Amino acid sequence: MNNPDQHFWVFGYGSLMWKPGFQHDAAVPARMSGVHRSPCIYSWVHRGTQDYPGIVLGLDQGGSCRGMAFKVADHDRARVMDYLRERELVTNVYRETSRPAQLDTGEIVACTVFVVRRNHDQYAGRLDHDALVERIAKAQGQSGDNITYFANTVDHMKQMGIRDHALERVVSELKTRSPDQLK
Repeated sequence: MNNPDQHFWVFGYGSLMWKPGFQHDAAVPARMSGVHRSPCIYSWVHRGTQDYPGIVLGLDQGGSCRGMAFKVADHDRARVMDYLRERELVTNVYRETSRPAQLDTGEIVACTVFVVRRNHDQYAGRLDHDALVERIAKAQGQSGDNITYFANTVDHMKQMGIRDHALERVVSELKTRSPDQLK
């Protein structure tokens, strides 16, 4: 029988921060080293299609990333991991792994996290600002439009005290193009 005090951690850096979609006992700001948040993935499902891919955030190698660590009861592990795999591994652009993250409390915990596969067809690499804005402005997938994804993510990052000036600039420019979608 599982000890009710046992738990595991999941690290979120994009929409998982503001829409985890699973039961958790705590959400704690955290930093993960060795990876950084990047708009580096062509989205063929959630925020675009294969005919017109959107862009979503991925964890790419190098740097560090502030995000949210979710503490999940061990008895929920199978259900939460099934949900996350269904959500994140639709096209296998991410690799599920475990990496240490430092919580804002100072504690270091092992977190399940999904890191981009650079050798995958959906890996966009580093897109220039204009190409990024253009693609985001027009893309739509089964989870909604690409603009809303970026606006919500940047807004939630700001609420958490996470600043990403490049992403904020993208959203600011999108607001001038599509103000109706960003209300």
